[in-house]
Amino acid sequence: MGLDVSSHLHPVGSFDMSDHPVPTGREEVWRFTPLKRLRGLHDDAPLDGDGYDVKLEVPAGATAGNVEVADSERGLSGFVPTDRVAARVWESSPRVFTVDVPAETELAEPVLVTVTGRGGDRAVARQLLVKVGAHARATVVVRFEGSATWADTTEIVVGDGAQVTYVTIQDWADDAVHHSTQSARVGRDASLRHVAVTFGGDVVRHDTTATYDGPGGEIEMLGLYFADDGQHIEHRLFVDHNAPKTKSHVSYKGALQGEGAHTVWIGNVLIRKEAEGIETYEENRNLVLTDGCQADSVPNLEIETGEIEGAGHASATGRFDDEQLFYLRSRGIAEAEARRLVVHGFFNDLIRKIAVPAIEESLTATVEAELEKNVLRPSEAS
Repeated sequence: MGLDVSSHLHPVGSFDMSDHPVPTGREEVWRFTPLKRLRGLHDDAPLDGDGYDVKLEVPAGATAGNVEVADSERGLSGFVPTDRVAARVWESSPRVFTVDVPAETELAEPVLVTVTGRGGDRAVARQLLVKVGAHARATVVVRFEGSATWADTTEIVVGDGAQVTYVTIQDWADDAVHHSTQSARVGRDASLRHVAVTFGGDVVRHDTTATYDGPGGEIEMLGLYFADDGQHIEHRLFVDHNAPKTKSHVSYKGALQGEGAHTVWIGNVLIRKEAEGIETYEENRNLVLTDGCQADSVPNLEIETGEIEGAGHASATGRFDDEQLFYLRSRGIAEAEARRLVVHGFFNDLIRKIAVPAIEESLTATVEAELEKNVLRPSEAS
């Protein structure tokens, strides 16, 4: 039985694999994705690979580890697969890696999970559940690196009155493929800051859905990505305002450089009839650094009630700000350095919003490393 979320922009979910035919690329939700480069994740490629290592840093008060599917609480977020890859992961993964933060717990340090792929011919399917109890405070950071063909489902469950920051960092090697389906449920008067950072990988596609479990919930979704030669990075977001007096704010920023760099951002917000008094805003900004790049950005709003506090969206794709460059160069800064300063300025305000000191410095360093991959000559960015 499918779950109808009453949105023409979001597919009907189903646990039945027969409801998820192999996509052809003509479907609205797949039209931007290079299916031939997914290595069969969307078709019938085996999902039994185990070529990866996991490093854990778990502060006192939290637990983390694998739970057999039969004993797990998967589905606690209300997750239902909305595409074939997610449905295959649900069927194929024998265990659910679970991070559990009990009610009333306040973690002094973040939970850090580092996944390092060791390559190999077999794709990996894994499920993650992050469960934070009522009135708890926690930060969970999941970092991916190395080489792998990886498909996952992630559930984030935020209890009433809890405050959670969840960060996923895709710092894969250049040949990695990653498909992730994420589902978050935010309790009454709770808040979730969901952060997606994508630098590495050949193809990375994230599909994230957020819903509310009562009034007063707040969701902030932040994203930072940097695509270079031939890389495809795709983020698809769906915020379902299904409760009154809820808030959401989405802000994603990306940079592109190099031949064939392609980014996709799809932002969908549904305001249901019962969601009176809500506030929502979504924005996506893209900075094109060289010729040969493509940034697709599509914000959408579906509004079923006029009794709201505010709703809006914005999208912009452009090149360097000539006034900024002129200002810096007029003060004796070389053009290449001026361009780097502009890119760092473009990202830094968003990095600061993440508010996780343990990763801020590494993200700034990674932006610099990406810039070093392709020297920004004036002729390329003019």
